[in-house]
Amino acid sequence: MIARLLLLAVLLASLRAVASEDPALDKRVSALASELRCLVCQNQTLADSNAPLAVDLRNQIREQLKAGASEREVTDYMVARYGDFVLYRPPFKATTVLLWAGPFLFLVLGGFVMYRRITKRAVPEPRLSEADRERAAKLLE
Repeated sequence: MIARLLLLAVLLASLRAVASEDPALDKRVSALASELRCLVCQNQTLADSNAPLAVDLRNQIREQLKAGASEREVTDYMVARYGDFVLYRPPFKATTVLLWAGPFLFLVLGGFVMYRRITKRAVPEPRLSEADRERAAKLLE
C-alpha cells in the first residue's frame, strides 16, 4: 500500500515536471484542449476532464504540437479520427444544421403553441338567438 502511494507520488511529480518544461507549449495544449470535447464525459472539454481518455488525448495533442504540427492540423486529425463530435463548437454544415438551428426551431414552436393556447382560452362572444334578444330587451326595460 505504501509502495503504491510512493509510486503514485513519483508519477505525479514527473507529470508536473513534464508539464512545466515548456510553458508556451502548455498554453497551446490548454487552448486547443479547451476547444475539444471529452469523448467520455461529453459535457466537458478535454482541458476540464480528468477521464483517462482525456489525459491520453491531451498527451497526444502535446506530442503532435511538440513535433511541429499546427493547431489546425491537430484539430483536423482529431476530427478525422473521432468525427465532428469531438469539436466543442461543431462547424455549421449540412450534418450539423439541426444542431445549430434546433434551439431556434424549439423557440418558434414553443411561441406558436403558447399563442394557440392563449387564443383558445379567449371566451367567444355569445351568440344570441332572436328569442333570447327579445327576452333580454324585456328584462332590461
